[in-house]
Amino acid sequence: MVLPNSTIGVFGSGQLGRMFAIEARKMGYRVHTFSPDTDTPTGQVADLETSAAYEDLDAVRKFAQTVDVVTFEFENVPSKTVAAAAEFVAVYPRGEILHTTQNRLREKTFLARNGFPHAPFRHIKIVDDLYRAAREIGLPAVLKTAGFGYDGKGQQKLRALGEIDSAFEKLNGSEAVLEAFVEFEKEVSVVCARDRQGNFTHYGVIENAHENHILDVSFAPASVPEKVFAEAVEIARRVAETLDYVGTLCVEFFLTKDETLLINELAPRPHNSGHLTFDACVTSQFEQQLRAVCGLPLGATEFYKPSAMANLLGDIWESGPPDWAAALADPRVKLHLYGKAEPRAGRKMGHLTAVAETAPEAVALVRAARANLVRKA
Repeated sequence: MVLPNSTIGVFGSGQLGRMFAIEARKMGYRVHTFSPDTDTPTGQVADLETSAAYEDLDAVRKFAQTVDVVTFEFENVPSKTVAAAAEFVAVYPRGEILHTTQNRLREKTFLARNGFPHAPFRHIKIVDDLYRAAREIGLPAVLKTAGFGYDGKGQQKLRALGEIDSAFEKLNGSEAVLEAFVEFEKEVSVVCARDRQGNFTHYGVIENAHENHILDVSFAPASVPEKVFAEAVEIARRVAETLDYVGTLCVEFFLTKDETLLINELAPRPHNSGHLTFDACVTSQFEQQLRAVCGLPLGATEFYKPSAMANLLGDIWESGPPDWAAALADPRVKLHLYGKAEPRAGRKMGHLTAVAETAPEAVALVRAARANLVRKA
């Protein structure tokens, strides 16, 4: 067990690490973040910030010897980096889990081998594979690079056989996966946590809306039938158990019109759709990550009230500094900024949350607050 006054190591230094560090420091832990960057969202809150390449294994080993346990806020950390840290300290979730989830092909293969619901897919190495896969799966379909994809990056929708050659060229030699296109009714997620003893807890089902492949608004509870709610939670539980997972995990689903759940992605860390737990729940997803990796009992996950979150992208700054006071005019709205100095289109700069008597009311609150950020000419 890693008790308060110990030091938690974090690979990655973005906003997820920032919110994790806030919760860790509240509970009396020190936080040491490791990433190639400086003055980062996590580093601004952490006690210590090491700036070095993930491939600098000497720096990794030195870092690992200063902490009592290591976790992640960013899964695309090289396997060698995780292995070097694990020479000196426990790492959660385990490196093998990150190796699986940071690559779409390995993740889809894990889902298929273990009987989890997923869209049909094929491994693509050469252009002939892509032609064969398109005939077998059918078009439209989605071509995705196997590694390092998030927020829609590395994805192309194929609608006709005539698009295959140019789509394959855009891969630039990268391995890829062709997935059947899913006509989904909505996207939902289950943010859950599992500890070293196998205890499991969850935040129910969260409903998500995306714009340009980036999460726009999330709310809980999701508007889904009880049967779907129970099935989604049970699938998430089985995924966590099959992986022997320790920490906070997000399972993202497509829900089809006939109420079939298909796993879209696994995120081995706190997740954007779980940000609303920071203000709306007894225990946030970030505190839950801390409790799990430190061997403490998992916290309660009840919601005080229905809640919603709206992402704030850099586009909001295009017309000048946002009107923060106008956004916060309703006392039920709360603001979280990530400490990023440079707003850019599509860059996640922060988010708003709200609680209300119903989830639709909470959604209306965060959408209105976000609209109020843009100063009127």
